[in-house]
Amino acid sequence: MDFSTVELSAEDEAFRTEVREFLASIVTEDVIRRDRETGDNFDEGVHLALGSAGYLEKEWKTEADGGFSRVRRRIWELEKRRAEVPWVTWGTTSMVARSVAKFASPEIRDDVLRGVFDGSVRLCLGYTEPEGGSDVATCKTRAVRDGDQWVINGSKMFTTGAHNCQYVFLITNTDPDAPKHKSLTMFLVPLDADGIEIQGIRTVDGDRTNIVYYSDVRVDDKYRLGDVNGGWTVVREPLDAEHGAVAAADDGLADVAIMMHQAGFMAEAADNVAALVGSSGAVEDGSVAYRLGRSVARLEASLSSPSIFGRVALAQTMRDIAPDLMDIAGSVAALPIGADGGADDRSEYVYRFAPLVGIYGGTLEVFRNMIAQHVLGLGKPNYSAPKAKAS
Repeated sequence: MDFSTVELSAEDEAFRTEVREFLASIVTEDVIRRDRETGDNFDEGVHLALGSAGYLEKEWKTEADGGFSRVRRRIWELEKRRAEVPWVTWGTTSMVARSVAKFASPEIRDDVLRGVFDGSVRLCLGYTEPEGGSDVATCKTRAVRDGDQWVINGSKMFTTGAHNCQYVFLITNTDPDAPKHKSLTMFLVPLDADGIEIQGIRTVDGDRTNIVYYSDVRVDDKYRLGDVNGGWTVVREPLDAEHGAVAAADDGLADVAIMMHQAGFMAEAADNVAALVGSSGAVEDGSVAYRLGRSVARLEASLSSPSIFGRVALAQTMRDIAPDLMDIAGSVAALPIGADGGADDRSEYVYRFAPLVGIYGGTLEVFRNMIAQHVLGLGKPNYSAPKAKAS
């Protein structure tokens, strides 16, 4: 494996400077402060500026179709991260847009993608249900055909970004008597349709997500993606992307696993704590040095774990080392991110985010079962009650 630094051409250096200056001009301190206050992980002004400048389209498309080259894509991703661009809604939008491009009718596809590229159209995920857990195939939200329309009733939990989006990528049950993976149909539902109610929920890390209620929502059949009862085929690719079950790039110019954005906060927290104990002399204490070293070693190992393994390793590492980092730093680590006097203003956020990173997109238990079943070939997990012992 080649760990050498990529040598940038003069043109790519100029591109990096251009991007860094552009992002600094639109992602202001007010934008970052407002994003922390709302928990939206989205800023419409920033998003529209990215669209107007052509960056959203270039990020979404391949180089062959007019998008970024591989090197410039990596520069773009890293600079967005450094500038703290509110990113979550673009993440869901770009995922869903690929299914729209592949499965939507030409009328819907062209209109939606045009809006996706200029930033005026955002897309969110309508998967999880209040009682459904991580298994989206147990969907109870019903879609019943009525002529050229469908009538949808049900509710979805954790529809992050719904209040800032125009469409929801909605999984529905269209045949309750069929096996669960053959009863699903996907729709791209306009969020301004009658009968949709969006209620905000704030999580412990400060993010906003939503529960969305669908009451006799009428949707034209043109908004259906893929075949009736063929929704599992439509939703599999975005699910794999969200789960991190994707192959690593051969050229090394990509994250080895998802959640690297959050992992950056964890790495910064570790650096901050190391600086604190180094300047105070506390690192001379053997137990402090050991705990800090152990945390950094765990961090480095998780950053190198690929695909779905990295998804699990990053989440578990964040849960394991965040308490140690806060404890080593002391009372200053209790200050929230962005607070005045916060010499370490990342550890507290990482500590609050750690429980959720093992839930978003599926629980760690689900991912470990996926690894056991699909990678190690250990078969499906058995959730049946243990047999009673013979008396």
